[in-house]
Amino acid sequence: MDQISTHFLYPSALFASIEPHKVSTILGSCVAVCLYDPIAKIGGINHYMLPFWNGQGLASPKYGNIAIERLVEKMVSLGCKKNNIKAKVFGGGEVIDTNISQFHIGERNIKLALEMLDELRIPVVAKSVGGKLGRKIEYCTGTGEVKQRYIDRTISSKT
Repeated sequence: MDQISTHFLYPSALFASIEPHKVSTILGSCVAVCLYDPIAKIGGINHYMLPFWNGQGLASPKYGNIAIERLVEKMVSLGCKKNNIKAKVFGGGEVIDTNISQFHIGERNIKLALEMLDELRIPVVAKSVGGKLGRKIEYCTGTGEVKQRYIDRTISSKT
């Protein structure tokens, strides 16, 4: 049995490979978009922190509009056909309690992912977004399968 390579995806990064990988990442208000071409059997994932790049500094995959665009480009460069690509969207939890609307980053990150994928005509076949908890996901780029577990917010203290 072949050992599948693993990769930990940090915030502001993306990953795609022809070789199957098990990619894991941890999400709070960040969003991860997992893309998969079932014909080419190639997958990729991004992990972005904020919805839009404001034009200042580097156009990095820290921003959703850059991260999604770059991931699609990378998938196509690896041999995927854009019209075969399917998406799964995770994260965007409001892990910080606040009533200030600008801070609803998770909500804005989710909205950006769904609107952008719709514009790109990439169907979202699964999603687990929003709520109050963080998530740990493990994405298998060779099959498109995603395993998710919620991360509890309570911090146990020893007295």
